[in-house]
Amino acid sequence: MAKKTRNRAAAASAPGENPRRPCPCGSGKRYKVCHGAGDDVIVIRPFEGLAAEPDLVAMREFLPSATAPLPLADAGDRTVTVTSVLPGASAALVRSDGAVMIGMQVQTRSGDLSADVAKAVRWALQAEPGESLAVVGPGLGGDAVRLQDLLDPAAPLEVTMHQDFGWWMPDGDGDLAPELAAMLERANAVIMPTEPVTADGVRAAYWVDTGSKAHIRWVRPEPEDRLLAAFARLQARDELALSADARYLGSFRAHGLLVPVWDLDRDMHPKEWTAPVAAFAARLDETLAGLDDTPPTDAERRARDALAGKQVTLR
Repeated sequence: MAKKTRNRAAAASAPGENPRRPCPCGSGKRYKVCHGAGDDVIVIRPFEGLAAEPDLVAMREFLPSATAPLPLADAGDRTVTVTSVLPGASAALVRSDGAVMIGMQVQTRSGDLSADVAKAVRWALQAEPGESLAVVGPGLGGDAVRLQDLLDPAAPLEVTMHQDFGWWMPDGDGDLAPELAAMLERANAVIMPTEPVTADGVRAAYWVDTGSKAHIRWVRPEPEDRLLAAFARLQARDELALSADARYLGSFRAHGLLVPVWDLDRDMHPKEWTAPVAAFAARLDETLAGLDDTPPTDAERRARDALAGKQVTLR
């Protein structure tokens, strides 16, 4: 079952025959000198089919300090927590009490992030307390397994945001070693304040203060073409802004999903954006539902072309 799942994903994501094309991973390099240099297959949408997909993408790409219980279908009595980043950007570690921690922002990656995370989970469930896994590599062996084979597909992540990385050191584990203490201090110094926007119909939307500006970043689960068509319709009606103080900036492409970004009034409190985001969510849902009823107008086609030019692919 695991091998069939992997093969279907690989076949659906195999790049074209032209080795001079840009690599689909978003590196900016040609395919032949990036992932085309070996036999690594790039899976464009690695977490497809999981309700946790938008949360996993957010934790991988832009959440600075976040944790969530990983909804494994069968973990026994073990506690497994997925995190935005672990000390040293490790792939996994097992605490002294046996609790498993999995990192999303890691040192290296293959062409299939789902398989990387699944490997780290399987390694950690068999590791001894106190061990850590720096890099996920082929040396781990075993059958090809992906997160889709391990998780409850209907369960989203219940993400908790943290203001610092104090959770790296659980209570009762003693004083930090000098190296880890210095790492913790550096990480805390560069963390960007980030808070979830919680409202009915809203998931994986986050307010972030970058220091000079504030933004809403919102990972959307819809296929890119459909979401872009809905955004074009909203833009043609001048309804794409969250409010007069929040203009649409553009979007990231991240692991097969779009992450729309709005530029905000930095003086407003994060919670003041709950109502505007909820209103936009209702507006977007209505627009998505009506896409099949009427063809796009000329204004919507022009808007779509303009919006496509405001997309940046994240590697």
